[in-house]
Amino acid sequence: MKKAIFTFPTHIVFGNGTIQTIPKELSKFQIKKALIVADKGLLQAGLIDIVTQQLEIAGVQYAIYDGVQGNPIEQDVYDGVKVYTNNVCDFVIGIGGGSPLDIAKLICLKSTHELPLEEYEDSIGGHKKISSNLPDFMAIPTAAGTGSEVGRSAVVTLESSGRKTVIFSPHLLAKVVIADPELTVGLPRGLTAATGMDALTHNLEAYLAKNFHPICDGIALEGMKLVSENLRRAVEDGTDLEARGNMLVAAMMGAIAFQKGLGVTHSLAHPLSTVSGLHHGLANAIVLPHAMDFNRQVSAGRLVDVASALGVETGSLSLEEGAQAAIDQVLMLCQDVGIPQNLSQVGVEANQIPVLAEQAIQDICHQLNPRVCTLQDMIDIYSAAI
Repeated sequence: MKKAIFTFPTHIVFGNGTIQTIPKELSKFQIKKALIVADKGLLQAGLIDIVTQQLEIAGVQYAIYDGVQGNPIEQDVYDGVKVYTNNVCDFVIGIGGGSPLDIAKLICLKSTHELPLEEYEDSIGGHKKISSNLPDFMAIPTAAGTGSEVGRSAVVTLESSGRKTVIFSPHLLAKVVIADPELTVGLPRGLTAATGMDALTHNLEAYLAKNFHPICDGIALEGMKLVSENLRRAVEDGTDLEARGNMLVAAMMGAIAFQKGLGVTHSLAHPLSTVSGLHHGLANAIVLPHAMDFNRQVSAGRLVDVASALGVETGSLSLEEGAQAAIDQVLMLCQDVGIPQNLSQVGVEANQIPVLAEQAIQDICHQLNPRVCTLQDMIDIYSAAI
C-alpha cells in the first residue's frame, strides 16, 4: 500500500443566506481593519455592498481594493498590497470568482513576504519559502468555477515571464469560506457556462492525474456528477438556487480534488489567457475534449468512470466505447450550455500556436498528466482544437 498525506482543513459555511453569518464568523478573529479584494464588476453589481453591510453590523472597519483584472497580473498584487498597507489592515476578505480570490491570497503573501513573486513559483519549489506568517483570510465566492475559495494555490501572470504561474502553499488557504448560492444568481449565462465547465475540468483532470489520492478521486467523481446534473439547469435558469448551490459545491469539490494534481488541459488553457485573452473556464472547456482524446490511450479505464459520472450506462460498453462516451458527453454538455466548438470561434489564430505551445510546455500542470507531454503534443492538441 502506498504512503500519502491527506488534508482537508477548510472551514466552509454553505447555504442560502449564509452571507449573514459574516459577523459571527469574524467574531472569532481579532480584526482592526479588513481589506476587501474584488473587481469593478462586483462593485457595480452591488455585491460588495452586501459584504460591507455585514462588516458594519460586525463593527469591523474596512478598505476596498477593486483593481483585480479578469486575467490578473502581478501588478494587481502590488497595488492591492499598497492599499492593505496604507490602510493599516490586518485581515483580508476576497469576494468574487477565481481572480479576486487568487489575488487576495497573494496580497496576504506579499504583505509579509519580501521576495519577488517569481521566487514563490511552485515549479521551482517556491512553496518552501512561504511561512505561516500571513494575515487571516476569508473567501466569498460569487461564481461556481475555480473553487479558489478552498484552494491552496493562486494563479497570476508574472511580469518577468509573461506567463501564468502557480504559487502554492497550505498557508494560502482561507480560514473561513462563506459559500452562499444566492450570491451567484446574478452571474450571466455565458459566465455561468464557462465557470461551470471550469469546475468540471478541475474534477475531471484531478481524477485522471497520476498521483495517488483515492479520497480526491471519490470527490472528483461526485463533483463531475453534480456538474452533469446541474450546469444545464443553472445556465437555463439563473435563479434556480438548487442548481446554483450544487454547482457551488461541485466547484469547491474540484478545487479540493485537484490537490491531487491537474493535467495538460490546464497547461494548454493558461497560455490561452495570457496570449489570447480568453476567460480561463472558456479556454478549459474548448480544450478539454481534445486533451481527453490525447489521454485516452493511457487512461481509458478512468475515462469510463468519467462517462459513468456524467450519466452514461457503461456496463455493456467496451473500454474504448466507454472512453469515447466520456468525450462525447463533455462535447454534448459544452454544446448544450453554449460553449464555442473551437478556438478559432473565440479569436485564436493558428499562427499563435507556436507561442502558445512554448508557454504550455513550461506550465507545471502537465507534469501530473497521465500521459507524458512533449512540445509537439502541445502543438498537435492546439491544432486539433483550432
